[in-house]
Amino acid sequence: MVLIYESELAGHKCTTMENDNLKLWITCDIGPRILGLSFRGGDNLLAILPDMTISFDGMDDYSPRGGHRLWSAPEVPEITYIADDRPVEIKPEGSGLEIIQEIESPTGIQKSWNVSLHDKQARVKLMHTISNQGDEPVELAPWAITQFRPGGTAILPLQTDLDDDHGLLPNRQIVLWPYTELDSPWLDVNDRVITVRASMKEGALKVGAPNPAGWIAYTLDKTLFVKRAAYDREAEYLDRGASSQIYCGSDFIELETLGPVGTLSPGEFTDHQEIWEIYSEGDWPGEIKQLYKTF
Repeated sequence: MVLIYESELAGHKCTTMENDNLKLWITCDIGPRILGLSFRGGDNLLAILPDMTISFDGMDDYSPRGGHRLWSAPEVPEITYIADDRPVEIKPEGSGLEIIQEIESPTGIQKSWNVSLHDKQARVKLMHTISNQGDEPVELAPWAITQFRPGGTAILPLQTDLDDDHGLLPNRQIVLWPYTELDSPWLDVNDRVITVRASMKEGALKVGAPNPAGWIAYTLDKTLFVKRAAYDREAEYLDRGASSQIYCGSDFIELETLGPVGTLSPGEFTDHQEIWEIYSEGDWPGEIKQLYKTF
């Protein structure tokens, strides 16, 4: 059974969804944003960043705030860092909740989510929608970002299947951002997986890859968080094809997924679905258990 009730977290008014295994805090006064995620009564797995800001000349400061958010790619300050600090509309929708943001100005973009929590399992279905309510076509890709507390390890699988019958063509691609040092002690790459340890005291790194496996994970406090997002081999992805990405700094680590890029005419929309699964130690899915032995 899923309970839905009003609450507060980190000074924000929230709507809480809860079953016997999982608890979500969805902010009402900013967003859309999931600010809290607790597994079986444990601590909040997500980062809360009340004092962090991002500044660009000629723009208001952007506050990441922590938790889970939705951006549109590519990362362009004038578009990406439009503040999401206005109240949202939250209403029942099917077996879950619909969260609707005001139309952004001046882009004309509107973001909305449908969030549903499984009756019993620690499983969340999260549908992100970006619609073009403006007057001009816009090219973008949905970009779903989840910020976690540091101290754990992020896991990004690499493709192992061949792209041709003879194994002569390249089948793996790793994408690096300019501030990422290949010899970073927090970054490890082997034949099957990329891992990032969220123990940095300064600096940052970011790494990504095309992800046919369709999942990316983070293990923290004997808990495994898995987010699943479908990968379309025929679609075009931004950021050199990196459909899954990991960003790590000293205060948080992010698991990010991209949807395919496309052009939205006025009135059109695009969806991007994530499935979240949370597991206790010793109860991991087999595909991740196998990889865990390699790092």
